[in-house]
Amino acid sequence: MHEFSWKACEESDIKQRFVNAGNLRFEIAECLPPSGKSDKLALCLHGFPELNYSWREQMPMLAKKGWRVWAPNLRGYGASDRPQKKSDYGLTHLLGDVAALIDTAQEEHPAGEVMLIAHDWGALIAWLFAIQKIRPLTRLVIMNLPHPMVAMRELKSWEQFRRSWYIGFFQLPIIPEWSLTRGGGKKIRALFHKMAVDKGRFPNDVLDVYARAASQPGAATAMLNYYRALVKNWDLKQAAGSGEIDTPTLMIWGENDAALNINCTVGTQKWVSDFTLHRLPNVSHWVQQEAPEKVNAAIEQWIG
Repeated sequence: MHEFSWKACEESDIKQRFVNAGNLRFEIAECLPPSGKSDKLALCLHGFPELNYSWREQMPMLAKKGWRVWAPNLRGYGASDRPQKKSDYGLTHLLGDVAALIDTAQEEHPAGEVMLIAHDWGALIAWLFAIQKIRPLTRLVIMNLPHPMVAMRELKSWEQFRRSWYIGFFQLPIIPEWSLTRGGGKKIRALFHKMAVDKGRFPNDVLDVYARAASQPGAATAMLNYYRALVKNWDLKQAAGSGEIDTPTLMIWGENDAALNINCTVGTQKWVSDFTLHRLPNVSHWVQQEAPEKVNAAIEQWIG
């Protein structure tokens, strides 16, 4: 199990354990409300190159609001199972993992409400999960990842295409893994620190967590295979279907995102019937870690 030394965990009763969901074993962080149980489940999905650790500031808040909170390390990340094939990281498998995690949580304690809270790659999975209505959702919170229809539109623009150059680089064999992990994961550390506006939110002990995790045998390849499977199969358009979502949705967006331009928020309401946008100026792509107080306040207000 991945060893964390984060203060938020020690002070807020976040526990780590393993659960079997589908045909994989997932490492999850769990935070329960004061009563110890709840009929409301919040599932937090992290992005690249993160971990469930990225939700350390949101989990206690959600638990205090009465939610049972699960934050899994997605397949290939942390100590969760790490399938070997590139095809194992296709969208069908990733969506199936979320369904299996919800089912496992429901078996442990039935929930009348299920909310997905997701960032970056986790948010792409969450968007598609809501579009396909794979399991009933009562709420959806998305952070710094556009709706799939908006993403496909924006990738046709030069502004977004040039920001997405790294996706092409990730298709190369071996070299991206070497780039990310050499020097004890210097590149992983730089991805957070250089992109952040408030660099004080990413001290060495935080960066160490991500660098160590990505440097584990096979971890970098698994993380990169999300991008490789997406490009190889290019099944996003099919997976997005009509693009329509009727689940109440909150989008929180750090405006100083070096990877995604602000136009990625425009037009979302065309596809999402109940949509709320909360923009945060002077905040980077790493929104929930860089501005946890503002993110938590936005979520608290929205869930009432």
